[in-house]
Amino acid sequence: MFCKASLLSSVALAMLAAATPLLQQLPRGAIALPKRSTLTKADGTFDYDRAIVQGVATQNKHRQNLINLQRNTGSLPQGWEIKPVASLPPSVEARLTRRQAKSLTDEDGEVWTGSISIGTPPQHFVIDFDTGSSDLWVPSSSCTGSACSDKNTYKAALSSTSTKESGTFSITYGDNSTASGPILQDTVTVAGVKATKQTFSAVTHSSSGSSDPFDGILGLAFPAISNLNADPFFNTANSQGTVASNEFGFSLSSSRSELFLGGADSSLFTGSIEFHDVNATTGFWQVIGASISSGSEIAVSGFDTIIDSGTTIMYGPTEAVKEFYDSIPGTKEFDSSQGFYSFPCDSIPEVSFSWGGKSWAVTRDNFNLGQTEAGSSSCVGALAAKDIGTGDSAWIIGDCFMKNVYTVFSFEQNAVGFATLA
Repeated sequence: MFCKASLLSSVALAMLAAATPLLQQLPRGAIALPKRSTLTKADGTFDYDRAIVQGVATQNKHRQNLINLQRNTGSLPQGWEIKPVASLPPSVEARLTRRQAKSLTDEDGEVWTGSISIGTPPQHFVIDFDTGSSDLWVPSSSCTGSACSDKNTYKAALSSTSTKESGTFSITYGDNSTASGPILQDTVTVAGVKATKQTFSAVTHSSSGSSDPFDGILGLAFPAISNLNADPFFNTANSQGTVASNEFGFSLSSSRSELFLGGADSSLFTGSIEFHDVNATTGFWQVIGASISSGSEIAVSGFDTIIDSGTTIMYGPTEAVKEFYDSIPGTKEFDSSQGFYSFPCDSIPEVSFSWGGKSWAVTRDNFNLGQTEAGSSSCVGALAAKDIGTGDSAWIIGDCFMKNVYTVFSFEQNAVGFATLA
């Protein structure tokens, strides 16, 4: 509980909270899913260990993205650099090891998942849809180890449209987890949208935790950061004419969450969509010219924002985040090593972002990650200081912001748009 647009297509992937008491009529291709949790424990306290895992995952994901960008384009933007692989502090790793797998599954609040199919006939997978990466991978039937034991796996021999490509796929994610395997092509279908000869990997090694509530990842960013050096699924589908428009929309609200492929679902927002240009050369959905305010006062301005559905909270450069929290009375540095700040629980700041138009607020519930400890009068903020490798020019903006708006990602306009949730 903490923490030029029109309806262009009826093809959508809907993620509807299981907590909704009545069965709702969903668009064609809609898939109902459980409500996503947060980084706040049931007792209202901040889940520090899971937040650290999320931070490591974000660092390593974007480290790999920068490696891919440099390899695919020959350079990085000025001031960007590839950082060392991040790892969990030993104390956090030890505590997580002691926790029961079931509780980790119940408390995991880091992904938005839905069903896709790969192959002919279709083989089904539960996937994390991630606007902060560009590759599709799922476990192979030859994947060994506990990380694959409870997953749906891809069997190339059972698909008449499967072909093997040259090269291998390898990527590092959170808590030093890795995934690697051969590169293949096959037919991929998401909520009725089909892409034939889609490049992906069926990993034969995965060290990510078996408690992850998904089989694999489908990236929705630009080809420039593809580890496979290939067009991502949505780009392939658009080039083959199976979507009505070269854009997709996200609603991550608590009542109804949906990924809409081929336009924007006008039933989920009101008013117009405010579009802002992205710097597509970086491979990210990197919206330029942002500012962040506390109350009515702008605290920091002149930065870019990478809109990343695969990240739970928000991250900015150390000095900029400090400048933001310095504008809020009563804030303190909660954990300098991880970049977390606290503020009085009875005075949660009013936070908003702007890209030169409307101010888009982050609700108090979405900005508040919970008490620093049980009974504390201090709470932790959903903006943390972390050096991702994108210098001072780009912040990572995750679900704690996206849950407050309807977001449209437009390849057609090289822009990201925001609208008021219905």
